[in-house]
Amino acid sequence: MFDLPISETIIFALAAAAYLAAAFVGIVQLLAWGHKCGRYLVPLVALGAILEAVMLIFRAVAIKAIPLTGAYESLIVLTIVFALIYLLLSIAIDRVWFGSVMAWLICCLTVLAAAIAEPASAAREAASTPWAIAHAISMILASASLMLAAASAVLYLLGRRKLKHKKVFDVLGRLPNIQKLEQMNLLGLKSCLVLMTFGLASGAGLSVSIGRTARDLATDSKIVLITAVWLLLGLVLALWRTGRLKGKTIAYATIIASALILFAVAGTLLFCGTWHVF
Repeated sequence: MFDLPISETIIFALAAAAYLAAAFVGIVQLLAWGHKCGRYLVPLVALGAILEAVMLIFRAVAIKAIPLTGAYESLIVLTIVFALIYLLLSIAIDRVWFGSVMAWLICCLTVLAAAIAEPASAAREAASTPWAIAHAISMILASASLMLAAASAVLYLLGRRKLKHKKVFDVLGRLPNIQKLEQMNLLGLKSCLVLMTFGLASGAGLSVSIGRTARDLATDSKIVLITAVWLLLGLVLALWRTGRLKGKTIAYATIIASALILFAVAGTLLFCGTWHVF
């Protein structure tokens, strides 16, 4: 993060502070004495998204191209998209646990972005091709869908646990309906699978256009992990359609898949190495 230009460092730090404050509000509003502070959650998340968008505009001006030339920019865009999803859903879902979990996930995405932050690189010719644009948009939307499914899965498991221990008053008015959470989880998984299918197909086309071989694709840690997530989602949904998987198992599988996606985006750069850096 400190390798960024001073202007970007300041803007990103302010955005991170807004998201961190939102995560803190998410914790405080769960406490009886802090419930009223929940009204600050939406403005804080909106502020963080606006600041990140401003930073991307600075990058676009600097490189004179769409700022999707690196994993850092992609993760920033993912954070913005996920924040916008939360802001839209918060209109219909006014529950303290929903806002808290979404804020925590947004904060985690910001921390991951900080871990892989790097100065803007020159725009690559391949990044402006239809293959690259389709790939970037599909994979970012797929990741956002999976993050929403993961948030729903966490809330679903939490609600089930509280109802199992007969803590009904911890659920009423604080968590969305269990059936609705299960439906949101499945909707997120279905959307992710469709979008990821387009993303992998366009990514294969992009790889061919830049001269990558099948061996390059099969040995790259990021591509292998994302393909594994795609196969996992396909298996989960196929078993769900046949009635062999229920809500609890699907929720755990969703959380595992989201963790693998986040590791594929940031962890492979930090620990494994990958040629897929844009």
